[in-house]
Amino acid sequence: MKNEKEILKWLNDELSSKEIEDLKQSEGFETLEKIAHYTAQLQTPKVDAAAAFEAFKLRNKTKKEIKVRTLNFKTFYKVAAVLAILLTSSYFFFFTNTTSFETQIAQTKTFNLPDNSEVTLNAASKITFNEKKWKEKRNLSLQGEAYFKVQKGQTFSVNTSDGVVQVLGTHFNVKQRDNYFEVHCYEGLVSVTYKNETVKLPHGKTFRVINNQIQNVEDYEATNPSWIQKESTFSGIPLDQVIAELERQYDIKIKVKGVDTSKLFTGSFTHTNKDIALQAVTIPLQLSYKTEGKTITFYNYEAK
Repeated sequence: MKNEKEILKWLNDELSSKEIEDLKQSEGFETLEKIAHYTAQLQTPKVDAAAAFEAFKLRNKTKKEIKVRTLNFKTFYKVAAVLAILLTSSYFFFFTNTTSFETQIAQTKTFNLPDNSEVTLNAASKITFNEKKWKEKRNLSLQGEAYFKVQKGQTFSVNTSDGVVQVLGTHFNVKQRDNYFEVHCYEGLVSVTYKNETVKLPHGKTFRVINNQIQNVEDYEATNPSWIQKESTFSGIPLDQVIAELERQYDIKIKVKGVDTSKLFTGSFTHTNKDIALQAVTIPLQLSYKTEGKTITFYNYEAK
C-alpha cells in the first residue's frame, strides 16, 4: 500500500490522474474505497485529514513518553514506609487490640477494666488483655502482683506463668514472682489451678507456692492486702523473697554477706521510709546493714 501522504491526498481529492491510476494498482485499494464510501455517509463537519493524522501521531508519542517516565525511588520508598507503618498499626488495632497497664519500681497504679472491675497493680507489675474480646471472655495475663475487685458476671480469669485464677465476682490478690506464687481470697470464692490441680479458696484462705513447694498458710481476717496501705507484710516467708520486695519498693540493690537467705521472716515493712523499712527487716533477724549509694549490704552482727 502507498504511504500515508498519498492516501491522505487521495481522500482530499488532491491527487493527479496519473497518481490516482497508480494508487488503484496498489495492494489494498479496495479497502481504501470502502473507507472513503462510509466516510462520505457521515454527517460530520469536514475534517482536515492531515491535521488529524498529525494530531493522532502526536498523541501516541505523548502516551509513550508518559509510560517510560523514570520512577523516583526515594519517593517510592517514603510512600512504602508510610504504608507499612499504617498497615502494621491497622493490624494491631483491628486484630490484636491488646491493652496493657504496667508499673515501675516503687509505683502502684489503680484502673478499671472494660466491665468496671477494679485492679490495683503493685510495684514492677504488668497486666495485659484483649479489650475487643473482653465482653465475650474476661481473660487477662498478670506478671507481678495485683489486687482485684471483680464485678459479678461471667468467669473472670487471671493467667500467670505459675497458675490460673478464676472467679465470677470477688475480691482477691494474686502475686506471681520468681519462685513465688500466692493467691489470697478476701471475698467470695476463688478457683486456683496449679499443675493441673484445682483448689477452691473461700474468704480468708490462701494458696501459696514457694520454690515449687505448696505451703500451709494460716487463715487471716484482713479485708485487703497490706501493700494497698503502703506496707508489705510477711508470715514465714524466706528472706530472699523479702529482699526482692524491698528492692521493688525502694529501687535499691541488696547484697548479702554471710547471711542465710532461706531463713524465714515474719513481720512487715513500710513503703514510705527506707531506713525504717530496712531496720524492720534486719533487727528481728539479728542482722545489720550498710549503705553505699543505692547498694545495701546485709551482714550478721558479728561480721565486720
